[in-house]
Amino acid sequence: MSIRHGLLALLEHGPRYGSQLRTEFESRTGATWPLNVGQVYTTLNRLERDGMVAQSGEDDAGHALYVITESGRTELKSWFETPVDRTSPPRDELSIKLAMAVGAPGVDIRNVIQSQRHHTVKAMQDYTRLKAQALAAIESGGSQERDDVAWLLVLEQLIFQTEAEARWLDHCEVRLIRLSAAAERGAGPTKAATPPLIAPATQPATSASARGGQPAQRARPTRPT
Repeated sequence: MSIRHGLLALLEHGPRYGSQLRTEFESRTGATWPLNVGQVYTTLNRLERDGMVAQSGEDDAGHALYVITESGRTELKSWFETPVDRTSPPRDELSIKLAMAVGAPGVDIRNVIQSQRHHTVKAMQDYTRLKAQALAAIESGGSQERDDVAWLLVLEQLIFQTEAEARWLDHCEVRLIRLSAAAERGAGPTKAATPPLIAPATQPATSASARGGQPAQRARPTRPT
């Protein structure tokens, strides 16, 4: 995530000081990606070094104000116009976990999948509830409507992401069951002791059944006040 570009986008609206930028950044994104003041000032120092921001005096409370420069505006314009690179996807912990769980001694990959599915569905429900709250805030015409719209877009991305993850987990379970069954059919008596890819179950779980289970607890994003 590009903190530097987020700060440049906020400075485009006028002079800001560090903790103000932090508050506005978290308000715009619903604190989904929290920042600390140290991160903000470290980033501002680098942007100033690169000529993209400059200090511009102080406010009445003595806070050092920063403004965006023409170089910063050029960089921001390029960021908005350039697609996010997907050729080198970031490491995903869940994908790595399932990849390592395949055939791992003593690991029931079905349990790993089901546990994650419960957690993912719970997250989806949380995001959906927060989306309803954001829509209600927008429809009320409150003074923070711009931030509410931005938060809504972030929430909807999270909802789509968790929906896709739940479908992918269902796919993984079905895929492993089929591969395990095919391996058992093709194995002769000498390979009978080879452990299956996935342990047999009397009733495969699905996203629908996960909704009825006890979901794992998670720290979920909340809209800052």
